Amino acid sequence: MKKFDKERVLLAVAGPVIALVLAIALTSIVLLASGKNPFEPYRLMLEQLPYSDIQVLIINQASLYYIAALAVALGFRMNLFNIGVDGQYRLAVVMTAVVGANIALPGFLQIPLLLLVAMCTGAFWAGIAGVLKVTRGVSEVVATIMLNSIATSLIGYVTLADVWGVQVGNNMTTGVMEKSGWFPGIDLGSDVGEIYGLVFLAVLLGVLYWIVLNRTRFGFDLRATGASETAAAASGVNAKRMVLTSMLLSGAVAGLSGLPLLLGDTHTYSLSFPAGLGFTAIGIALLGRNHPGGIALAALLWAFLDKASPALDYATPVAYEKEIATIMQGLIVFAVVISYEAVRQWGLRRQQRQVGAELAAAALNVKKEEVAAR
Repeated sequence: MKKFDKERVLLAVAGPVIALVLAIALTSIVLLASGKNPFEPYRLMLEQLPYSDIQVLIINQASLYYIAALAVALGFRMNLFNIGVDGQYRLAVVMTAVVGANIALPGFLQIPLLLLVAMCTGAFWAGIAGVLKVTRGVSEVVATIMLNSIATSLIGYVTLADVWGVQVGNNMTTGVMEKSGWFPGIDLGSDVGEIYGLVFLAVLLGVLYWIVLNRTRFGFDLRATGASETAAAASGVNAKRMVLTSMLLSGAVAGLSGLPLLLGDTHTYSLSFPAGLGFTAIGIALLGRNHPGGIALAALLWAFLDKASPALDYATPVAYEKEIATIMQGLIVFAVVISYEAVRQWGLRRQQRQVGAELAAAALNVKKEEVAAR
């Protein structure tokens, strides 16, 4: 049993490790082809890690990535590809910012209200795709892609000056939220920065994700339905209800993705608010193999590449383009697909060898028994 566990862990870790090694190798080839040192950028970025302000930036950014990736992973575990996390996250942030700017309650009521608004908005937007899938058979990929575009238009409407928009210079915002809705963080000083208080929400969500999927009947039904809807239905699980529930949960978690930044820093939504978070989360969930621990490491890696790469622009005597980090992120996603398929084939062949060995041993035992009986 112990040997099996070790092999299973090896198979789980092999995919991400191979993907990272491939991404680094391919990025180095790109650098070499451009006539630059293929190793210097990695050294420059790693040198940023000891700085406390960079560490704070990485942790804060990773919290956004982590929550969004959990939303994606919830869909993946159900064999659903919720590509609409980006639209769900942005629409939830806008509606939360609008409510926070126009409703003033005591802090112990205001913050739960804002969390609820974000979750309900994200769940509602993802639920549209879920309803279309279970009632009309519409692919969630197509539905969520289109809903992303509709969300962008809705955000543009909500931020109009004659709706809820507030002009600040050349930027349209939703107005500054009431201070009772600002979530306090951990202030480490003016030179270091502040860790978002909702970083702990990300940790809590990761724990809940693991408990629900691995220690509850609902989590078992969800994983079983994702593996085979027919088999799940035969065991009494309502597959359509599980699909809709999974989309609602994924959307609710996606709605929380932007709150660490909104409640902990900007306190308003504007055109400069990060976009593309949902698409980044897909790569992070894939790299983390939909496991909360793996997703955490992948989110930290992504955040590190984001926050350490600006140092490449100021390197001397030769400057490197910070887009190198973006290339590496893209190559990681590309390599993940290849490495996971290779690991899957490897695991399949290992199982086949084990079964063959067990059958051969059983046949040998039968033959021995026959010889002894004679």
